Amino acid sequence: MNKWFSVGFWESVARIILRNRITILILIFLLTVFLALQWKNMRFTYTEANLLPDHHEVNEQYKAFLDKFGEEGNLIVIGINDDTFFNPNHFQAWKKLINKLDQSKEVELIISVDKLKTLQKNESTETFDLVDFFDKNKISDSSYLDKKHKELLSNLPFYEQLLFSKKTGSIRAAIYLDKKIVNTSIRKIFIEKNLIPSVKAFENQTGIDLKVSGMPYIRTLNSQNIVDEIGIFIGAALLITCLIFFFFFRSFRATFISMCVVIIGVMWAFGTLGLFGFEITVLTAIIPPLIIVIGIPNCIFLINKYQQEVKKHGNQAKSLQRIVSKIGNATLMTNLTTAAGFATFIVTDSELLTEFGIIASINIVLLFILCLFIIPIIYSFMPLPKDKHLEHLNKSYTTKFVYWIEKTVKNKSITIYATSIILLVVGIIGIYLIRISGSLIEDMPKKAEFFKDIVFFEKEFDGVMPLEIMIDTKRKKGVMKLSTLKKMEEVQEIINEIPELSKPVSIVNVVKYSKQAYYNGNPDYYELPTAQEQSFILSYAKNSTKNNKENFMKSYVDSTGQYARITTFMKDIGTDKMEKIEEKLWDKINKVFPPDQFTVTLTGKALVFQKGTSYLVNNLVSSLLFAIFLISLFMAYLFRSFKMIVISLIPNLLPLIITAGLMGYLGVPIKPSTILVFSIAFGISVDDTIHFLAKYRQELQANNWKIRKSVFNALRETGVSMFYTSIVLFFGFSVFMISSFGGTVALGGLVSATLLFAMLSNLILLPALLLSLEKTIANEEEFITPTIDILVEEDEIESQPKL
Repeated sequence: MNKWFSVGFWESVARIILRNRITILILIFLLTVFLALQWKNMRFTYTEANLLPDHHEVNEQYKAFLDKFGEEGNLIVIGINDDTFFNPNHFQAWKKLINKLDQSKEVELIISVDKLKTLQKNESTETFDLVDFFDKNKISDSSYLDKKHKELLSNLPFYEQLLFSKKTGSIRAAIYLDKKIVNTSIRKIFIEKNLIPSVKAFENQTGIDLKVSGMPYIRTLNSQNIVDEIGIFIGAALLITCLIFFFFFRSFRATFISMCVVIIGVMWAFGTLGLFGFEITVLTAIIPPLIIVIGIPNCIFLINKYQQEVKKHGNQAKSLQRIVSKIGNATLMTNLTTAAGFATFIVTDSELLTEFGIIASINIVLLFILCLFIIPIIYSFMPLPKDKHLEHLNKSYTTKFVYWIEKTVKNKSITIYATSIILLVVGIIGIYLIRISGSLIEDMPKKAEFFKDIVFFEKEFDGVMPLEIMIDTKRKKGVMKLSTLKKMEEVQEIINEIPELSKPVSIVNVVKYSKQAYYNGNPDYYELPTAQEQSFILSYAKNSTKNNKENFMKSYVDSTGQYARITTFMKDIGTDKMEKIEEKLWDKINKVFPPDQFTVTLTGKALVFQKGTSYLVNNLVSSLLFAIFLISLFMAYLFRSFKMIVISLIPNLLPLIITAGLMGYLGVPIKPSTILVFSIAFGISVDDTIHFLAKYRQELQANNWKIRKSVFNALRETGVSMFYTSIVLFFGFSVFMISSFGGTVALGGLVSATLLFAMLSNLILLPALLLSLEKTIANEEEFITPTIDILVEEDEIESQPKL
């Protein structure tokens, strides 16, 4: 094992690459074609991100709810707040819109003002008949519409907050899609080809602004935003890295080669997504631009080394071999540590993060192989770089930067340590200010029209995120017992007291409406029947449901009458608020429904997402510790020194703490997107440490263990490359800040900031630590039998490959 990655091994790799150039290029081409053919298997997600493991209790409860009542996220709402709505022309246009949508096979049911049905007692059949609220022959009369408008607001409390808001006068329609198509592409086609054009036609005809929302609508437009941004991210990442690369190297040749490498890497990333059959989500969508951002530093190290060797001796064959034999192993280790940072998400037991971790880590390793093969091979077919292409190696600004770093490390060690301790303390204080957010819509694009519509429904109807309470009475027809209905009403009263939740709807509302209908529609009787009224009022209701397609009760009670649901909608709130609301609800539920007689579960898409966020936060520390452990193993294999492992971790953990502190001070919450920052940034930032320490160790061996000389030689050799790569990574990750998704913006900004801190930490704090602790760590015994020799002297290479 110790000889696998020795200098001799990498010399052999270099010879194999350069002697089989055509064969390797053909294999890369064939693999690229194969993976390109897998693109047809790529598909975009049609469901929300489920952050919880499948076997998690919350997921099991949600699945049990779906088994009883079907997909609960099938509601689309169309809202309007306009004084002219009950104008005959506008009302007719609304009716036309609703009728058109109702004719769609994707629509199961529409509840709308123009189609409104009211319960009316039929004494002869002892049933409640559903009759039209509006007389279609009179809706062209404005005085009639005004009268019915007033009647709607004052006499039909059952429909309050379902179809209208009494306090604001807003009106909305509830469109229930076929539950079978909610999580399929058919839903997307219906919304894009039918719903949106119909809404726009109404707006053009009337000049009234309609608001559309509901989970199917939000998910469709949000998914489309993800798709649209993939191309923008890839283009922006290519452009900015290309410009920075050319600015540093001033070589079209080097820039072109690097772009070819990362473009092939992007093609492979899409191909592996299709090969594994993973869906494109808000996380996997950022992998292709990540490949670009991470791939360019590989190219910088390899091309920079090639040009350094050419400048040193002008022998192309020797130079090409040395970019493999001298830094091949260091580049491998840096890519493995980066891949390890992503691979830690595999152990989270969350399908979303596991898929992200698998694809990202695999493609980072593949990217290393691409760089290692393509760059030497392409350069072998080209003439030696001209002097103008090598001028960047002596640029004044890079020389001044490295000189400033060297001067700081040499003369200001106390200042370095004092600054580091202050930043550490400030960061730790900031960590305590971080809040947790499990909002389902917080990361959605704030400027998008559909997000503004969400805000409208939150204001007018108290939210669009479904929250469900399922009650198991543990006996058939137990729901319709008056005692059960009264218990449910008590829970609904608590929900009504919570401003973040909308007015709840359940079988209780239907029974109350039945009593109102029994007393000839008098709204004063909108309440549960008494024990004396129960038998004859409920008998009317039961008779009404027989063979009735428009059964009011079937949405709220299962076919056996054993299970009931209470549906409410919640505003966009954070995890902390939700936990308090949940605690308040459970306090009431446990008092009202004795656990030995009832089984009650709190579920719904919004709650599942909240719980998923909490689950990830709880696993954040273990995930980060796992990343540190994996990377420590690489360090142990690389240096065989526990002291060196500790020293190498310090300058990489400090930036993470500073970034976490910044999150607290800036009010950036911990959420699924920002959780990614720490493992990703740690895996990438440690690359600089490996390059620096690898060169430092080689300098120790070459300079008879003279510590100070070795440290400063390592700084001069690797400082420029570390500066280049850090700048590329900083601006590369900054690309994500152009996203319309808040989480992606936070991810880009935080990773960029962390990597900038990490560069300074590795260039200033790490050398200072080596100098201060030289007597305890940098001795010949620590390095007497190094596992791998990454760098070798010129005279150690005896044979050169023939090109």
